[in-house]
Amino acid sequence: MLMKDKKTKIITENRIQPTDTGSAEVQIALLSERITQLSQHMTGFKNDHHAPTGMQRLVGQRKKLLAYLKREDSGRYEKLIQKLGLRK
Repeated sequence: MLMKDKKTKIITENRIQPTDTGSAEVQIALLSERITQLSQHMTGFKNDHHAPTGMQRLVGQRKKLLAYLKREDSGRYEKLIQKLGLRK
């Protein structure tokens, strides 16, 4: 679970406009942070068999948002993946 201050920091770093809270960039950044936290959780709790299911859902959702962003505006897509370090 993301804490409120960390979530607002991610939103302010990735928003397009000052009032933006739901653009694709913000959603992808939030999902990436949640995926990172969940993967760290899974390394510590090997017997948690429900965590991989939730992680697969988050990865799938992020993949769909990345495909949308790439299709709509490839410049924003390239900028975001470099910023988040998602692709090589």
